[in-house]
Amino acid sequence: MHSPQTSGLQRLQWLAGGFLLTFSSAFGQTFFIALFASDLKGEFGLSDGAFGTFYMAATLASATVLMWVGRVADRRDLKRVSVLTLAGLALTAAAMASVTAAWMLFPVLFGLRLFGQGLPGHISLTAMARWFVARRGRAIAIAAMGFPASQAVLPIIAIALTGAYGWRMTWWLSAAAVALLSIPLILLLFRNEPHEPERSAMHGADPRVVPARRQWTRAEVLRDPIFYVLMPGVLTSPFVVTGIFFHQITIVHAKGWDLTWFVGWYAANAATTVIATLATGWAIDRFGAARVLPGFLLPLVAGVAVLTASDNPYAAPAFMVLSGLSLGSANTVLGAIWAELYGTRHLGSIRALASSGGVLASALAPGLMGYLFDAGVTVTHQLAMLAAYTLVSACLLVMVAPRLRLRSR
Repeated sequence: MHSPQTSGLQRLQWLAGGFLLTFSSAFGQTFFIALFASDLKGEFGLSDGAFGTFYMAATLASATVLMWVGRVADRRDLKRVSVLTLAGLALTAAAMASVTAAWMLFPVLFGLRLFGQGLPGHISLTAMARWFVARRGRAIAIAAMGFPASQAVLPIIAIALTGAYGWRMTWWLSAAAVALLSIPLILLLFRNEPHEPERSAMHGADPRVVPARRQWTRAEVLRDPIFYVLMPGVLTSPFVVTGIFFHQITIVHAKGWDLTWFVGWYAANAATTVIATLATGWAIDRFGAARVLPGFLLPLVAGVAVLTASDNPYAAPAFMVLSGLSLGSANTVLGAIWAELYGTRHLGSIRALASSGGVLASALAPGLMGYLFDAGVTVTHQLAMLAAYTLVSACLLVMVAPRLRLRSR
């Protein structure tokens, strides 16, 4: 057994490692890749629909692979798994800097989506949900803050580097950052991973999560009707936000805004995401994820509605703030709900289903919206459809809320 002081230090290291993984995932996230959309389309002569098709196909492939390789998060040696994941991310970022033909975008985007968007966040949040019990919500919240932190910092840096040195050098520097900073740090932070859920930090038992409960297998989850009722709501944020961020340049031009104005509000999005992440973590530890889940999409409903209805430049910050509230809540509540409903023994395999579904949703949005743009469907009409879908998903979660509360007891 470790001493309390050593155990406290180790817990901080695990949280920092979780944060590092989610922060590093940025290089495979849509908000980062989309910053280079104009450069890539111009370099290889691609339309919105063609580039969206490459992106969709690569992301669909990564979602399929993630569904099966996501179970690696159930292994004990997450340090090795994390290092291999980050190594894959560094290699594919370097490959992006080296692409010379349009066909090369498919394998490169596949690698960025799998080793960037998919696995780092999946590993991080699965580890936090397994290693922490009574403070699971807050642990997931702290680790998940890497998502908004990277979104606040990296777009501005990437735009500046691209303006000064070009988009290829920006990707070389991204690869170097992962290889020379993220990998050594994760080796340090995950060098003493726990062999069972971290219970020494509970400061008293949590009657909601500590008692033994059924440990579902992935096959059992796939036969559970509640899982399928939850999935439309789970998929809404990645679909809607990915579609908007991926086509942000097209949307900004249609609105008559300056791209720097829109991107500049990423910081506000990140700030509200952090606030919502921390608040949701506290609420989960206090009330349970099943009670928090039903309301997390409501701010996104309002944000997309504002973006649809108004061409006023201040619709941009309104969308960023409101969507940040939903994204922050999603980061935490979707990290905790599966452990609360299905247990932690097979959590990696179960979360892989939801994570791959999220990746799948983020794959469909860019390609579908790109085709609709090429077909002449306006920005306003597409945003209205996204707002309607978000509203329906939010209502579905509210309707299933009573059953979630019964299941989580």
